[in-house]
Amino acid sequence: MKRLTPADYIRQPWKNGKGETVELARADRDGALLWRLSMATVAEDGPFSIFPGIDRNLTVLDGPGFRLVGDGIDLPCLPLSPVAFAGDVAVQAVETGGQVSTDFNVMTARGLPLPQVDVVTVAQNLPAADLTAVFALGAAVVNGQAIARHDLLLAEGACHVAPIDPVLIVRLFLR
Repeated sequence: MKRLTPADYIRQPWKNGKGETVELARADRDGALLWRLSMATVAEDGPFSIFPGIDRNLTVLDGPGFRLVGDGIDLPCLPLSPVAFAGDVAVQAVETGGQVSTDFNVMTARGLPLPQVDVVTVAQNLPAADLTAVFALGAAVVNGQAIARHDLLLAEGACHVAPIDPVLIVRLFLR
């Protein structure tokens, strides 16, 4: 298991220059993105960056949320409700109402199985995945290790998660 805290994260501008991403963890294969976990703030209506060949999953962590709209896409992005969409389709956030929402993003290379993304509020055993990421929205215990708000724990194999506050679970399958 590897534990990351906010001190380990990397801040960088959005690809489209309209905001900032906090990259929590990532892996590349052959010089291309394999997977990435990040947080971003959506403070106004506007376009999302386009990522060709990438599948995305977004979960609003804080704030009222917004809608993602594009050609054939109209997704309500509500608090603690994961939504998936293709990264190479132009979408924009609408109905932000000038209120700030913070979201958690999962990006995976197209061709990989889609990640399983869940908000967990009760203790449970998680079956093995190639990589399980546990992102704490408050206090939690994972495999006996306490984690705090916005800590990220990366584990291979099965995990026991005992949230005191909700946690976001991302199970990645990399083959």
